[in-house]
Amino acid sequence: MATGGKDRQSREQRERARAYQIRQEIHRRQGQRRRRDNVLALVVGLLVIAGAAALQTVYFVSGPGAPAPAPTVTDTPAPSSTSIDPLLPDPSASDSTSTDPLAPVPDTSPTP
Repeated sequence: MATGGKDRQSREQRERARAYQIRQEIHRRQGQRRRRDNVLALVVGLLVIAGAAALQTVYFVSGPGAPAPAPTVTDTPAPSSTSIDPLLPDPSASDSTSTDPLAPVPDTSPTP
């Protein structure tokens, strides 16, 4: 019966060693899985950022966000009109009534 105790101890030691090896293997696999997940997340994140940058570049270069073309300046001869500003009326063509709100109003009151 003395050998029965040693068998039990050796069996328990083998069981503890096997459980320890299993825990080490699980820990190793978890580390590999975490590393793989981190690399995958990094690659996907970089692809999303690169895609967003490419889409914005396309949008602002050739899409509706593109700037309108600048008008080209061409030299044209000046108009031969005597008026300084074409939006102002010609003073020689005006009649006696002025439409200018700041023009002086003639005095039409009867004189005594």
